[in-house]
Amino acid sequence: MYTYFALQRIFFILLIFTWSMETVVAQNGGISISGKVAESEGGEGIPFATIILKTKADTTFIKGTISNEEGLFVLTELNAGTYFLELSSLGFQTKYVAILIGQMSAYQNAGNIFLTRMTEQLDEIVVNAQRDEVNAGLNKKTYSIEDNLSQSGGSVLQAVSNLPGVTISQEGKMQLRGSERIMVLIDGQQSALTGYDGQKGLDNIPASAIDRIEVINNPSSRYESNGNAGIINIILKKSGREGLHGSVGLSLGVGALWEKRENLPAVGMQFRDTPKFNPSFSMNYKKNNTNLFLQADYLYQQTLNKNEFSTRNYEDGTTILQQIRRNRTTGLPTAKVGIDHGFSPNDLLTISGFYSQEIIDDRGYNPYFLNDLNNRFRLWQFIEDEVKYTAAANASYTHKFPQAGHTIGLIYNYSFHREDEKYFFTNSQANFSGTDAFALISDESIHDFGLDYQKPVRQGHLEAGLKMRFRTIPVNMQFMPGLNSQIDANAGGWADYYENIPAAYTNYIYEQADFDVEAGLRVEYVWVDYKVNPDHNTYKSDGYRYFQPFPSLRFTYKMGPSNRLSVFYNRRVDRPNEVDIRIFPKYDEPELIKVGNPSLKPQFTNTIEAGFKHLMENGNFYAAAYHKMIDGTIVRIATRVDDSRLLYNVFQNAGKSTNTGLEVVWQWDAVKILSINSNINVYRNIIQPFSVINLYPSPSPFNSAKQSFTSGNIKVNFKAKFSKNFESQLTAIYLAKDILPQGSIGPRFSVDGGLKWSIQKGKGALLLNATDLFNTLKIQTYINGNDFTMESTNYLETQVIRMGYQFKF
Repeated sequence: MYTYFALQRIFFILLIFTWSMETVVAQNGGISISGKVAESEGGEGIPFATIILKTKADTTFIKGTISNEEGLFVLTELNAGTYFLELSSLGFQTKYVAILIGQMSAYQNAGNIFLTRMTEQLDEIVVNAQRDEVNAGLNKKTYSIEDNLSQSGGSVLQAVSNLPGVTISQEGKMQLRGSERIMVLIDGQQSALTGYDGQKGLDNIPASAIDRIEVINNPSSRYESNGNAGIINIILKKSGREGLHGSVGLSLGVGALWEKRENLPAVGMQFRDTPKFNPSFSMNYKKNNTNLFLQADYLYQQTLNKNEFSTRNYEDGTTILQQIRRNRTTGLPTAKVGIDHGFSPNDLLTISGFYSQEIIDDRGYNPYFLNDLNNRFRLWQFIEDEVKYTAAANASYTHKFPQAGHTIGLIYNYSFHREDEKYFFTNSQANFSGTDAFALISDESIHDFGLDYQKPVRQGHLEAGLKMRFRTIPVNMQFMPGLNSQIDANAGGWADYYENIPAAYTNYIYEQADFDVEAGLRVEYVWVDYKVNPDHNTYKSDGYRYFQPFPSLRFTYKMGPSNRLSVFYNRRVDRPNEVDIRIFPKYDEPELIKVGNPSLKPQFTNTIEAGFKHLMENGNFYAAAYHKMIDGTIVRIATRVDDSRLLYNVFQNAGKSTNTGLEVVWQWDAVKILSINSNINVYRNIIQPFSVINLYPSPSPFNSAKQSFTSGNIKVNFKAKFSKNFESQLTAIYLAKDILPQGSIGPRFSVDGGLKWSIQKGKGALLLNATDLFNTLKIQTYINGNDFTMESTNYLETQVIRMGYQFKF
């Protein structure tokens, strides 16, 4: 019943919004002509092709434009007459098409115009054209994984660490402009593999499966509203060329080449000389109207996942010295297979399936010392045996109307993700040794239904759609305490998460010669219930509802062919991840226990931004100033209970905060062989005063005064092409000291490098790269609680050397 009334309200609001925009459009005059530039073989759209309209009589220039990323173009404000179109693109033969613009229709369609690749030579012609990273609307940056030489052969998380504007947090999550509240998409859709309300698994997705990565700081309303920092869209490899095409690759690596810091007394050996192994295979076979595609990868790696040394000081004078050492071994096979089939030139059905199985073996060794290293009072050892299964099925149907760019599509996505997690603990103290264990099963199921409609209209483009999501996550945790156990067996049992989200959106782009406007509205009704077993000793069932609008607006002023100025506004939300509200304590660190909070509520963010892009003869310059206003800020707070030395880390809503900053991206072709790409991001975070109470295991208040800090990061990429077949890349990254909800994180610095040799007439490549070349990266944090402080330095594995081979066929 809730869902039915929510859909009625959503439909009514969008009907009014769409009608008002169409009324504005109808008041403008002139004739528009649209079309699509495509390859003659395969019909794949050609992005950034040049389209020029000239008079037939004397070839006078009338108007020009470029095609978008799908090959679509629109010319507006035209008069009736006889003309011809001149179409050209790098690597294709120029084509001339006669065209008559009549007076009977304000909207005219040039249809699909096919360009033929140049074939003047018998040998294969390899065209190397660098994609303009920042798009025309200044709201999206696109980066090719193949161009990222210093991170090839690693994981997605490692690959994005070199991208401008992207950093990695102390917990191994991606950050945009200092925030990890990012929505991660795979091929434009959310997935259980990467998380629906947060990030997960990115350190174990092989980068070899990725074609490119899109960074969207200001998403339009057609995207889901989650993620206040923006969207990272991971595009998997897929080709639409006729015939059989693909690639094979193999990457081998080794990490932890030497010890950054030696262990505390009597601690087991840290992982050293850790092996990495990543074979990959991708294939496309297209014949006529059918395209088969396959992507398969296997990533095996050992890592020194955590090696943290900490000192805790309490008000009574007690000092605890500790080390958290975690040796991790993972194996991850992934495969995606699918088919595109065109029943007609205007009807396309795509069906695909995805499967992965991540096997994790963690060996933890955590010693604790009282006041000095001669008095060890506890040794906590654990083995984690975990398997994560992910399976997904996707089906989409697209119908193309006669007008180019006029489409309607139906989408269905199903995802299943299982966590099968077991921990086995040995708790050794002065007068006893006990064994504990727990086992957790979590089965996440998601059904997504979508309807998307697109239509070129006079001087613009209209988009609208509906979305429905059904999501369930039943979780069962069983604790098995041993002798003198600190495990809270009464905090186990079952908990079930239910989420229903009906949503609808409309988005309109209006373009003139010297400006364009994009305005959109997304409305969502969110219904979340979290059912907790009645025997839990602290938490009760909870949840939340909201019906909210999420508008977006972009205005771009074109100051000649070389300069663009854009102004943005959007409203977004960050819903708590199920893990953030999960009621079960985790004991991999027995004196810093993490537990969820089922009373956690979403945080809402309003963002305003202004961006400027300048094209130069030998590069481009982009700058953006932004301000985010966040209500219900989600933070993690550590407190202690009574006189216990144990700390409990719980998510809370801290109230209001702001994030204000300036981002600059500068790409410069310094000389013929050298290109420099630099990125600077400076921001100021402010968290207003707040008070919260951690309920688990018993009420413990925490009060914080206003916190503010200015931080930032700098990245510089040097890419040198010494010859047609040999190129190199060097990346330097500096992250300044930054604020945490209860303290700060120290500065970090690293240098990555890579080499690439093209062989076999450009079809093969040899690669050599190193991350954290000088082994300088470490993570220092300082936490200030009500009656304790904790200083930590994590010397985790960051230096990895890889070599690999790739072959395209």
